[in-house]
Amino acid sequence: MVAGRLSGIARHDRPHGEIEVLDRASVSREAGLCGDARGALKGAPYRRQISLIERESWEAAMAQAGLALPWQVRRANLLVEGLGLPRKAGTRLRIGATCVIEITCECDPCARMDAIAEGLRKALEPDWRGGFLGQVITDGEIATGDTIRIEE
Repeated sequence: MVAGRLSGIARHDRPHGEIEVLDRASVSREAGLCGDARGALKGAPYRRQISLIERESWEAAMAQAGLALPWQVRRANLLVEGLGLPRKAGTRLRIGATCVIEITCECDPCARMDAIAEGLRKALEPDWRGGFLGQVITDGEIATGDTIRIEE
């Protein structure tokens, strides 16, 4: 089975709030990434509960834009490394022992990316480089270094 690893966890406690990088976190169906402003369920199903970005996609965007920014400025919750995620809704990812997240859609980059750095939005547009949105299917504790596997 092909696997990657979780190489980063980040959250912000309010919209437009400061990003906090974590070594470990709780993930739940009710709260998403616990302590993150976007994670709480807002109707069913909530497609934007948690966000993921591939390290390789972030690095490609940085190279295209001629930038050297840390991944968390993208404001994604989870940084995936060494695993190309399928570009389709319904894909389920197992992180660590118990956490399961289902990809719901692409995370399209917004105008805020160009407010961070000119050209960042355009560099994140192709091939889902801006990341993935998902909803929590099974609660769990996650930590940087955890294995990530595609379940479906």
